Amino acid sequence: MQQALQPLAFALSYTMPLTLCLGFVYGGWSYFLVPFFVFGLLPVFDYAIGTYTYNADALTHSALLKDQRFKWIGRAFVPIQIMLVVGGAFWCAQGGLTWLEQTGLLLSVALCTGGTGITLAHEFSHQPKGPERLLSKILLLCVCYMHFFIEHLRGHHLRVGTPEDPASARYNESFYAFYGRSLVGSWKSAWRLEFNRLRKRSLPALHWRNQMLWFTALPLLLTLTLGLLWGPIASAFFLLQSLLAFSLLEAVNYIEHYGLSRQPLRPGVYEKVDIHHSWNSNFLLTNCLLFMLQRHSDHHAHQSRPYAVLRQFDESPQLPAGYPTMILLALIPPLWKRVMHPRVAAYKHHQQRV
Repeated sequence: MQQALQPLAFALSYTMPLTLCLGFVYGGWSYFLVPFFVFGLLPVFDYAIGTYTYNADALTHSALLKDQRFKWIGRAFVPIQIMLVVGGAFWCAQGGLTWLEQTGLLLSVALCTGGTGITLAHEFSHQPKGPERLLSKILLLCVCYMHFFIEHLRGHHLRVGTPEDPASARYNESFYAFYGRSLVGSWKSAWRLEFNRLRKRSLPALHWRNQMLWFTALPLLLTLTLGLLWGPIASAFFLLQSLLAFSLLEAVNYIEHYGLSRQPLRPGVYEKVDIHHSWNSNFLLTNCLLFMLQRHSDHHAHQSRPYAVLRQFDESPQLPAGYPTMILLALIPPLWKRVMHPRVAAYKHHQQRV
């Protein structure tokens, strides 16, 4: 019989930076151990270990919410991410690495910052109090994607599953078409949301309280600082790992809502967001690695619910594998469509009959 996961289960996310340490010790191909772990070993073990379908009862739910260890195991990653980004830039700029080692280091750091870092930034951004919202911005600064803090909370969660949401993948849309649309659309949406917020306060668009001005300037300042400290290679490392990290986020965005849509009630108004508008995945190992992000159906239905108490629902649309496997499928559109289109059709047919 399954039981509630303990905080230590989510320490699995720390295996990636620990694995990266082997690269610093042994060099060469060992710098690629993190991508091999994420996209090679993890899907195999994820499938072998199976799913986790436990939902906490009222008493356990209350105990989990009070357990501060769930917060601290996430907070502790923030200084690690800073060290990965700054240390990686410094290490690359020293000139002692081969082209192969630089590539492996870049991929490994990006998987840590894009996999664990952005996942935690997402989790922190939804918390109404405490230091988490500041920590979310710090993590997003490390990957040049600070506008996500605005667009995700005030845009995506309101418009998910509608044509107005750039981060909801449409049926038959390839990842590559979605990627450009989401990148540009989310960035533009964040600016619009800030302009509207300031206008309601009778402030000009270019006021210093415009968060998008800060969210644009701070990554540029960090890039310039790294360049001044250690040269252009350090800046290039920072920008490239950021590109890979937020591309990983967009791949996850593509997976989470592919082909699912909310029904329009009248022009511009749609049915309420619920557990039917996001793909769910209950695979245990990847849920531990990603702080239960794959229980995405409950997250969108109850966006302020902390990761430790997210629930699974049998009636939600279910992915056939965890996110690492689904990301690989998404990169090959014919294979993705072969796997996902029958599931989209079956789920929509089921919903029509209910």
